[in-house]
Amino acid sequence: MRWADLDMLGHVNNVVYVDYLQEARVDMLRTHARSPQTQGLAEGVVVVSHQVTYVAPLLFDFTPVYVESWVTDIRAASFTMAYEIFRDRPDGTRKVFLRATTVLAPYVFTTESPRRLRPEEKANLEPYLEKTPSKPLALGEPKRLEDGHFPLFVRFSDVDAYGHVNNVKYFEYFQESRLALMKRLRSHNDLQDWPSVVVAQTDVTYHAPVLARAEPYDVWSYVSRLGTKSMTIESEIADGDVRLARGQVTLVFYDLESGTSVEPSPQVRAAVESVL
Repeated sequence: MRWADLDMLGHVNNVVYVDYLQEARVDMLRTHARSPQTQGLAEGVVVVSHQVTYVAPLLFDFTPVYVESWVTDIRAASFTMAYEIFRDRPDGTRKVFLRATTVLAPYVFTTESPRRLRPEEKANLEPYLEKTPSKPLALGEPKRLEDGHFPLFVRFSDVDAYGHVNNVKYFEYFQESRLALMKRLRSHNDLQDWPSVVVAQTDVTYHAPVLARAEPYDVWSYVSRLGTKSMTIESEIADGDVRLARGQVTLVFYDLESGTSVEPSPQVRAAVESVL
């Protein structure tokens, strides 16, 4: 863990967890590959989707956290990995902070095209296979509301070795866009008591690469659900009419002093309902 991983609440930021998952995934596929011919899966894949469930806040510590990785599904041109981030307790049980799954597809970067898994690659993945039914993503129809518009400028450091924006950065982009949306809701309604929120679930699907350029892309966000103590924000990264990625995040209204979820005030609820 790094000191820079923390957010203003003193928790490891929700975006950083996905970086931990990426490091664990690359280590598993590269270091533990059973033959040199299958090491290419560490880098020669693209992320199709992430489903991330945040179980408990993770605080900074000089001792490491562990990431357990395994395979839950192998198909002709994709495979799914699952993860658990945890610490061992003295009594032998685990303190779990996050559970997640990632769908990955082999990819030829020189031709910018997907490919099928080779037999030797499937054989390399099978020892880690624990078949688990996948949970389908349920994203609503995108909505482009002006209050939810965020111009996205790609930084030079966002781009990976293949010239694409790294999959982890999309979580950061969606975070920036929803913070801008909530700031507008707060200012438009002159609210002083906007509560803190924590992330409970984030789902992201990737449709086309985001590349570095001077002109901004567009991120469109809107509130798709408002519950008693939580709300869901859905977002879309687009280049004009071309969809590049979709995101869905469930946020829980949170009291920092008690460390518990709370109901928002009637004023906050009315502000959110205005863009629901």
